[in-house]
Amino acid sequence: MADSRFFNLLGPLRLKELAEITRAEIAGNLDLDRSFDDVQALDDAGETHVSFLDNKKYAGAFAESKAGACIIRPEYVDRAPPGMSLLVTSEPYLGYAKVAQRLYPTSKPSAGISPQAMVDPRALVGVGTRIDPGAVILSGAEIGANCIIGSNSVVGSGVTISDDCRIGANVTLSHCCLGHRVILHPGVRIGQDGFGFALTAAGHEKVPQLGRVIVEDDVEIGANSTIDRGAGPDTVIGAGTKIDNLVQIAHNVKLGRGCIVVSQVGISGSTEIGDFVMIGGQAGLTGHLEVGSGSRIAAQSGVMRNVEAGATIGGSPAKPMRDWLKEVAFVERMVKNKSK
Repeated sequence: MADSRFFNLLGPLRLKELAEITRAEIAGNLDLDRSFDDVQALDDAGETHVSFLDNKKYAGAFAESKAGACIIRPEYVDRAPPGMSLLVTSEPYLGYAKVAQRLYPTSKPSAGISPQAMVDPRALVGVGTRIDPGAVILSGAEIGANCIIGSNSVVGSGVTISDDCRIGANVTLSHCCLGHRVILHPGVRIGQDGFGFALTAAGHEKVPQLGRVIVEDDVEIGANSTIDRGAGPDTVIGAGTKIDNLVQIAHNVKLGRGCIVVSQVGISGSTEIGDFVMIGGQAGLTGHLEVGSGSRIAAQSGVMRNVEAGATIGGSPAKPMRDWLKEVAFVERMVKNKSK
């Protein structure tokens, strides 16, 4: 069970309600009025808990689990323990997310501006928005309804934040426009200068960065990630994209819809990334590339060339995954043979 000091639990939910929430077929124990009061991992779950199985690695734990209900794929129905209620769906993890959201709903912010916050009288603050102690809202900023601005965050002049956004503590926003339902975790920096210099033998001349950062609806950005504003064109983060902690996105980057960018990724300037691209942790992408929609980039890859839509690549320099794995296997064989 989640710590009640930090999370508010609602419930219980009946089996019938769980099936509606997950859009799943019921198997196993068919008692529709059976009640469940929390979500829990397979190993720790009891008879009033809902769990899930989405990875065959945990099939053994599922077979021995004491969970009262479990969200599973059809192929695991025959391996369920006796008495367990089964919620059968092709997307168990999505089903679990929906159940957890229902049991632990996000609470609406209590509206109000802290006396310890500084809000310029020329800034606009929407109905139901909360501004925490130490926050600074500068002239011309516009904040929508039902937002949270965390302690010590700075919303710069002219910045716009749409409705239902959650801005964590110590966030800095300048030269940017945020869509609806954007979540920024603590320490995020958006809109600072891009890294642009005209290099000469006498020294390096700073190139004015005259663009913005556009963050579209339903984007989430992890702690201490940084997104530079464009040099002229805007830097754009597409709707529904999720960015992990400690990610660097340079000026003029266009990141498509529904992308996943894992921690410590670096994306160099003017690279354009399509929709629903997945980039593994610590991957680096050089500038001015085109990465096609639906492609996948393995962790720690060094991407120096364009990537075709739907491709899966890995290694440094990155290449098709199959080729990279062959090279790794060849090197391992060479090392073993040499050591004999």
